Amino acid sequence: MKKTFSVLLMGLLGLVGTSAFAGSDREETVDRLHNSVEVLQSIMSTPDKGIPEEVLNGAKCMVVVPHLIKGGFIFGGKHGRGIASCRTADGWSAPAFVSIGGGSWGLQIGVEGVDLVMLVMNDRGLQHLLSSKFELTGEGSVAAGPVGRHASAGTDWMLNTEMLTYSRSKGVFAGLTLEGAVIEQDNDSSRAIYRKHMMFRNILSGKVSTPASAQEFVKAVSEAGHQSHVAEAREDKQ
Repeated sequence: MKKTFSVLLMGLLGLVGTSAFAGSDREETVDRLHNSVEVLQSIMSTPDKGIPEEVLNGAKCMVVVPHLIKGGFIFGGKHGRGIASCRTADGWSAPAFVSIGGGSWGLQIGVEGVDLVMLVMNDRGLQHLLSSKFELTGEGSVAAGPVGRHASAGTDWMLNTEMLTYSRSKGVFAGLTLEGAVIEQDNDSSRAIYRKHMMFRNILSGKVSTPASAQEFVKAVSEAGHQSHVAEAREDKQ
């Protein structure tokens, strides 16, 4: 009898622990959605020092990683969890969750948290993002993006670069090099928001409805993706 009671008690405690962990994971993921909205709003509030309109308007997908951790001593590393959305025929897709990790050798002392924004600029980059895991290898796959209200029409990003990357530290955006970083689907965050496993490709292709907890994020992505129209609307009000 005592043994049976012990087994039942352990099972109950296990269920409580799993439920608490799931609740905590959901709260962390929702916080990440809110933080990503703040990053995107910062882009729109500083057009002269942010991401050029042409780049934002031409992006096929956006990936926001709030508070990417960089740092270490001698061996530098990067790690963060972010949120992606892609353009579809019906607007921007529901959010898909990603993790990013990787490292590069070099003398780095201390730890710095920066916000990361990655923009997918062509079909090759889109296919990479739709896969479950890929590496940013450079040589046309990823490059630090131009900064300012407008980008030069003669730059290579219009033709060859799959992804442009930006970092924000203390409110200032700048191009960021992320060669060697690995991006893959974050299944734990997906289950926390959608309550079940979701196919990465289905989410970004627009086949999944946006949950209520992510509506604000998708709205911010849509506004950032039409930056020139937002800027014109603000100028008309002034």
